[in-house]
Amino acid sequence: MSVAASLKSALFTVLLCLSIGAHAEPQTLIFAHVVGENTPKGKMAEMFKSMVERRLGDHYRVDIYPNTQLMDDDEAPFAIPEGRIHFAAPALSKFEQFTERLKVYDLPFLFANMGAVDEFQRGPIGQELLTHMAGEGIYGLGYLHNGMKQLTLATPFERPEDMAGQRFRSMQSDVLVRQFERLNAEALPMAFSQVYQALADDVVQGQENTWSNIYSQRFYDHQPYMMVSNHGVLDYMVITPTEFWQSLPEDHRFFFEYAMDMSIKYGNAVALAKNTNDRIEIERMSNVTVMVPTEEQLRRWQQVMEPLWNEYEAIIGKEVIDAARALQSGI
Repeated sequence: MSVAASLKSALFTVLLCLSIGAHAEPQTLIFAHVVGENTPKGKMAEMFKSMVERRLGDHYRVDIYPNTQLMDDDEAPFAIPEGRIHFAAPALSKFEQFTERLKVYDLPFLFANMGAVDEFQRGPIGQELLTHMAGEGIYGLGYLHNGMKQLTLATPFERPEDMAGQRFRSMQSDVLVRQFERLNAEALPMAFSQVYQALADDVVQGQENTWSNIYSQRFYDHQPYMMVSNHGVLDYMVITPTEFWQSLPEDHRFFFEYAMDMSIKYGNAVALAKNTNDRIEIERMSNVTVMVPTEEQLRRWQQVMEPLWNEYEAIIGKEVIDAARALQSGI
């Protein structure tokens, strides 16, 4: 065999090996989140992994890191544009250093129920908010629900005035801090993992959360008084690096969009069912009092909180707040 033929044969062998190797080693995609597998977010991530690997397993493997195994929600919005992870689903309040516009979701009593939240998110403003951080390296793929938030306290309450002087745990959000200040109460931002002990030690006397979080974290151990306030929404944005998303082959990106859409719909259905069931379980507890306010009582709470809408209009954007207000069904 000639030298040229030998080189040609060797080159063909190398290229064949590289081709086989590239095909045999799918790209590993990292999905990091902060809760367990048996939660709406955990189930959503598992369904996405299953769909991608079943259809595109020769190209991708999705590794899920739940329970803050890799990072928490404070780090995830920074890790995404850096390309350290490929998917995450932080709470909407975690994007404060990248945008002010998502603060619309923290405004109290702006959304009457999850139906209004869904309609807003499906509309042009909600969809634009998904991708408006793309230039910062954060591309939103969809909204994942946890549910509407309820107020809980260690002592009985009915009126906004009953909150005066109490200390509440809040997420790291200036809107939520101002929310409690409107009630003449104090807000103490802290990590979700610290809330139970803070309630037990009377570091905080109250908190706001969804029925599923109240139940799963046993906040009722130290919060026997609750109000069906539905005053705020706790949602997440599923995000991916803009550069990674744009680099995907068009057919792969199309399937990723489909798989994520189906997975988020499943996760949201799980969240709705879980909140409904967990509220029922809490209301059955003999040591817990769940107060259902009248329309007049709720209107009084809204009147106290509503000035925040105007306060944040210039920060969030009038068109964003107006789009949400237009969906109000009255409370």
